[in-house]
Amino acid sequence: MSYDALRHFADSWGLVGMGLLYLLLVGWHFRPGGKARSRDAMMTIFHEDSHSTEADHG
Repeated sequence: MSYDALRHFADSWGLVGMGLLYLLLVGWHFRPGGKARSRDAMMTIFHEDSHSTEADHG
């Protein structure tokens, strides 16, 4: 496969593929049940870790 053929493929179908992947990843959060899981993932850093000890915090 020559450079020109590869470049043509990347400019056309590669762009389409990346656009579809982007839409899929953005749309993933709008599926049923996605809102709750996204909220849980967002709030994970604020949950207390029940296994932490005083030694873990310095």
